Amino acid sequence: MKPVAAKPARTPRPARPAVPALPGFDSLDRAHREVLKVLEDFDQLLKHVDDNGPDATAREGARHIQAFFSGPARQHHAEEEQRIFPGLLASGNAELVQHVQRLIQDHGWLEEDWIELSTQIEAIADGYNWYDLNMLRQALPIFTQLYRDHIALEESLVYPAARRQVRGEPAA
Repeated sequence: MKPVAAKPARTPRPARPAVPALPGFDSLDRAHREVLKVLEDFDQLLKHVDDNGPDATAREGARHIQAFFSGPARQHHAEEEQRIFPGLLASGNAELVQHVQRLIQDHGWLEEDWIELSTQIEAIADGYNWYDLNMLRQALPIFTQLYRDHIALEESLVYPAARRQVRGEPAA
């Protein structure tokens, strides 16, 4: 028997920038808590504006709400659609796929609602008086309920299925 020659040492691979990790469900759950908090702030803002107009407190609150729903809330939806939903859509579980498709539709509706609300909130943030408080009073409960239903579906059915899938278990 011929001796086996030693393999040459493997050339090390070049260093590359780190890639973001898959989102932890804790961060996704925290995002939901923040959404609910900012929705409460939004409701309080409308009461404040009704009593005080777009004063400094209202402007600051409106800027916070504008920044949150235009930034982190949108990023949260994108993260779900890019990293959580695709595996669930490919699961073959018809009921789960239907729920995920509903959540994707919700994201579209939430975006439509936010586009309508954001011009009003921007007016308050900038201290203008041309905002329509009655429109905000009518639209905010619809926006809030859609978010609450959306979060409930994610946390009760979709996230648990995604967690199982990450662990290599069937999505159920």
